[in-house]
Amino acid sequence: MKRTVGYTWRLRGVMASHHVFTATELVPLLRERGIDLSASQVHRLVSGTPERLSLQVLSALCDILSCTPADLVATTAENAGVRKTATGDLPAPSADVTKLRPRAARILPDA
Repeated sequence: MKRTVGYTWRLRGVMASHHVFTATELVPLLRERGIDLSASQVHRLVSGTPERLSLQVLSALCDILSCTPADLVATTAENAGVRKTATGDLPAPSADVTKLRPRAARILPDA
């Protein structure tokens, strides 16, 4: 059985609960912990959902916000839907249908 996994990035909500409301407030806090990211990189981290994240950055965020990685990343996993296959409910095409071919178009001159 296949499973679909996903995650939700909750950095902005955790920041707000710790009274950190902008990405620019986060930049010097990260620098204090040896993480040198530009303001635009931190903004993308706060406003978007990262596909990849170094463990150093994750650890620094957890230290700044006094939280755990589970507070920042909510994971989901569910069983993928099973695709149904045809079971013969539809009638088989008649033999005449397979012999049909499109007819060539005739272009008539203007009268």
